Amino acid sequence: MKYKRIFLLVLDSLGVGEASDAEKYNDKGANTLGHIVEKTDLFIPNLKKIGFLNTLNMNEGNEVDAYYTIAKPNNAGKDSLNGHYEMMGISSNIPFKTFNDGFPMEILDQIESITSRRILGNMCCNNSNDVINELGEKALNYGSLIVYTSADSDLQVAAHEDTIPVSTLYDYCKKIREITLKDEWCVGRVIARPFTGKPGSFKLSNAGRKDYAIKPPKRTVLDDLNENNYNVIGIGKINDIFDKKGINKVIKSSNNSETINKLTDIMDKRFTGVCLANLSDFDSLYGHIRDVDGYAKAIEEFDVNIPIILNKLEMEDLLIITADHGNDPTFIGNDHTRENVPVIIYSRNFLAPKRLAILNSLADIGASIADNFDVAKPEIGTSFLSFLE
Repeated sequence: MKYKRIFLLVLDSLGVGEASDAEKYNDKGANTLGHIVEKTDLFIPNLKKIGFLNTLNMNEGNEVDAYYTIAKPNNAGKDSLNGHYEMMGISSNIPFKTFNDGFPMEILDQIESITSRRILGNMCCNNSNDVINELGEKALNYGSLIVYTSADSDLQVAAHEDTIPVSTLYDYCKKIREITLKDEWCVGRVIARPFTGKPGSFKLSNAGRKDYAIKPPKRTVLDDLNENNYNVIGIGKINDIFDKKGINKVIKSSNNSETINKLTDIMDKRFTGVCLANLSDFDSLYGHIRDVDGYAKAIEEFDVNIPIILNKLEMEDLLIITADHGNDPTFIGNDHTRENVPVIIYSRNFLAPKRLAILNSLADIGASIADNFDVAKPEIGTSFLSFLE
């Protein structure tokens, strides 16, 4: 074992340029980080110091404090599930569906049939608060369900707790999960969103949110780590993405700031294994609604936390910073973009970190983690552990 603890931070959607197959996804020219740099006065001195900006053109960095490179996506689709699956060693050809123009009537008819509830909404909206404020009064008066999507591969169902108890909403979402397993309707997650309050002051229950994901189709590196009695800690939506498989400690968080706070708390604990954290605000708050300035500000806020995170690392720790896909805020539409992702690798004991060769798959990250803890090699991915000196 080279490193006792490995921390993997996934900057949700922070891609660094079009993948080789971007044209197939209508994403030719997409570059999340590159276009943010072009459009704003992005100030990220700490991330720059660890090679983050060098990943845009893979130029040789002088006096960088971390190894840096990019990884090419190989799994089908450009969603969080496939990105994380690939990262943890799963080869998947299932492109999860998105319904940015609304769900087909066949799905809505089946939802109304199995719930005996009227459906409101059927819209694409990234801000759930906007949805319940617009439709919450009708949902409350008529005992209706609000169905919408966030432009990700999801189907969200909101209901007021006074007319539809939370346990009933969960039952509905379990049934909806079953009908959305069909290939043509296969979304990554069905999400229950209970809310409370009165017109003008409706409030989503973050504690009541429940995600119904698809179980990973095969074993992941996380399963092997868990079965070999290593700690596998998931912060944020990691546990939802893997549908609880392989994670043995779940830490909930609702935004980037809370996730980083939970991460730094965990870094003060003694354990052996991995901690994975997903910083979802980049994608959910800024990428999907094409907010360039908001995205830039979120990156700058993350940059401020880099010294704190690095200073908490022990000599036997390894930090990996990456992304799962792109979501270029300057691009057309509101969907994810097919992009390569940055890979930053930092340890306090590195002698001369530098640029690494381009990784042919996000799976190289999982393969390196498996290599470090001497568990089964995943079905895809090549370890870069031996290149870290």
